[in-house]
Amino acid sequence: MKQAVSMAMAAGLVLTSAMAQGEVKKDSWGKSADGQPLFLYTLHDAQLTVKLTNFGAHVVSIDAPDKNGNVADVVLGFKDVAGYENPKNTSYMGAIVGRYGNRIANGRFSLDGKSYEIPTNNNGNALHGGKVGFDQKVWQGKELPNGVEFTLVSPDGDMGFPGKLTAHVKYTLVGSSLHIDYTATTDKDTVVNLTNHSYFNLAGEEVEQCSMNR
Repeated sequence: MKQAVSMAMAAGLVLTSAMAQGEVKKDSWGKSADGQPLFLYTLHDAQLTVKLTNFGAHVVSIDAPDKNGNVADVVLGFKDVAGYENPKNTSYMGAIVGRYGNRIANGRFSLDGKSYEIPTNNNGNALHGGKVGFDQKVWQGKELPNGVEFTLVSPDGDMGFPGKLTAHVKYTLVGSSLHIDYTATTDKDTVVNLTNHSYFNLAGEEVEQCSMNR
């Protein structure tokens, strides 16, 4: 039986804007290590400029003004895909993590009387989907009137998880608030816990100077 789950989250950065609907721009952003085309999507309205990529559905940057109108990038991210693909980058900075965000103890869980094993990648536990999670996948992007929708199909058995799962993540600017909406459908009973893994720094510090670990 086909099952569906849906989740919604509104980012905690809310500003007042006279603009009801933002602009969306799509640019080439090179290729992934395995040769797949990557894109950078820019969402813009009167207050915010948000950049997203289809690699891991990452939030790359959010330019926002402070109370004095000074604009800075308040979310940590890399300037190119090499930073996200670097094996030394273990921060999941700005990514959509899955199929299961957080840790699965010892990489094992039981569902409907069956046991499943996920490759461990964090002190004997499976973190954020295992060794190759959704943060390292190339998603399909589709422009929306005020945002972008990323879609990823995770096949049955991907990282040991049961069921073919199709995940949709929508980023939209609504009233100068960045909204993130998640939907997932699966053809088997499975576990799913999608979330965005952005780090915020309201001082607008450069990410290259920051060291982030799991």
